[in-house]
Amino acid sequence: MSGRVTAVSSNGEYSFTKPNRDSIRLLAGLGVEGDVHAGVTVKHRSRVAQDPTQPNLRQVHLMHEELFAEVGEDGFQVAPGELGENITTRGIDLLGLPVGTLLRIGDSAVLEVTGLRNPCVQIDNFQDGLLKQVVGRDEAGNIVRRAGIMSIVREGGLVRPGDTIEAELPSGPHRPLDRV
Repeated sequence: MSGRVTAVSSNGEYSFTKPNRDSIRLLAGLGVEGDVHAGVTVKHRSRVAQDPTQPNLRQVHLMHEELFAEVGEDGFQVAPGELGENITTRGIDLLGLPVGTLLRIGDSAVLEVTGLRNPCVQIDNFQDGLLKQVVGRDEAGNIVRRAGIMSIVREGGLVRPGDTIEAELPSGPHRPLDRV
């Protein structure tokens, strides 16, 4: 399974959106260099309030660009970085990957998929009604989260738009993604 990076984004300040960059540097065990969410322990404000010593399983946020077209059909306009993701992708089924998948990006970067992003009401502050577009329920009543996936950095490196992404599935039984 493979795809491409279409945009990279980071922000050194707490803000819902992240400006697009020419490149981002991933740091092993930390996240995106200079990004407010980089670190060994949790950096998301709600998680810090619960327990600031929790490991940071949300170092790098990836989102599939195809989602922007889907929500666009319902009148929402979303561009890369606007929902807070660090890496925007195309052509890879991020939401279908199991926990522990390795994503090899560009020349040297390797991410390990940890789970689904659990979107919050900030999405509705960005565009009213958008939260219902990215979180819903399936026919059985189960919650379906479509706002991207979270990962940790196993091997650092520079990531740029146009870089290839190769997915390496873990061995053994696969665990489906859940919120982290």
